[in-house]
Amino acid sequence: MLTLGEVHTNLLQHSTALAHEQSSEVLRLVEGEAVLTSRRPSLYAVSPDVRTGVDCWLPSARRRQLRGVGAVVTRAIVTGGRIVQASSVVRVTGGDRRRPWSHYLANPGVLETVGKLDTADLTAGFLRGDDADVLNLEAITGRVLDGVQTSDLLDRRPPLRAARTRLRWAAQVSPQPEREVSAVVTVDSPTLRTVELVLDPQDVPDAVAGLCEDLALHDWLLTTLSSLVEAAVARSGSGQEHIERLRPVLEHLLHLWLPGARVNPRLRPIWDRLEQVPGFSRQWNSSVTWIRDQIAVANLTLLRDLAGRTPAGQQCGRSRTAHPPMNT
Repeated sequence: MLTLGEVHTNLLQHSTALAHEQSSEVLRLVEGEAVLTSRRPSLYAVSPDVRTGVDCWLPSARRRQLRGVGAVVTRAIVTGGRIVQASSVVRVTGGDRRRPWSHYLANPGVLETVGKLDTADLTAGFLRGDDADVLNLEAITGRVLDGVQTSDLLDRRPPLRAARTRLRWAAQVSPQPEREVSAVVTVDSPTLRTVELVLDPQDVPDAVAGLCEDLALHDWLLTTLSSLVEAAVARSGSGQEHIERLRPVLEHLLHLWLPGARVNPRLRPIWDRLEQVPGFSRQWNSSVTWIRDQIAVANLTLLRDLAGRTPAGQQCGRSRTAHPPMNT
């Protein structure tokens, strides 16, 4: 069994964090279907599934022509009222012939091939290919995210600028049941990551998609933080200017760092290994400490400058008043 997915992550285009009811309203993408929400460990809202029918060629590292037909499912997620994601997933299975659309629509999230399926070839083509005329989860996922970001409920005045990131993933079931689950994460560009997973037969696609959404969320947080730190180091300016650039991270993003909080317990070992190498939390904590130190130093410098400009006649915040001479 082969499962393919893509997750897009970005800052919600709104000046403040959305409340519980606002998050639900923004994610009402399918009429008549409910938005699922949770308040622990942070506000979390998930839209109903958006189904997109596809009948197209599938990616192939060896340039094979293999047709796939089915319905991709995509959902949008708002975390902490601040971060928005769109996540698409489809499970690929082998088939022998083209069936009526009613068959595929009755099995959303499944893509059947019309011909022999080569999972290794399809995985390599999906993760590392760039053909425009094959299954395009980037376009499907991006369209759903754009739909949320253009909601009339958003004022489009975010507190900071951040790039949209993409995480493309492929998961195969290990033919050896005793083999440990694993994930290989590759940084393909400043905004694209690819993940190749090997899983146990008991791991269901929804749990795998949840793992990749959590990974994409924290990768976006770390990428955004790193970009702001690099920009602050590269630019010259006053201490107050540095504070204004860096403070939004502490005010709006810091509390959202909760790696693995919503990951299925069976897949937590993958997160645990990623925490060891490359060490997501170590890098995050190091950058946060640097930002706090910079703000503390800038504030201290500002206080010293203000103290240095205080008139000599002022003491303890009270001024001495010169009294006029008395007439005798």
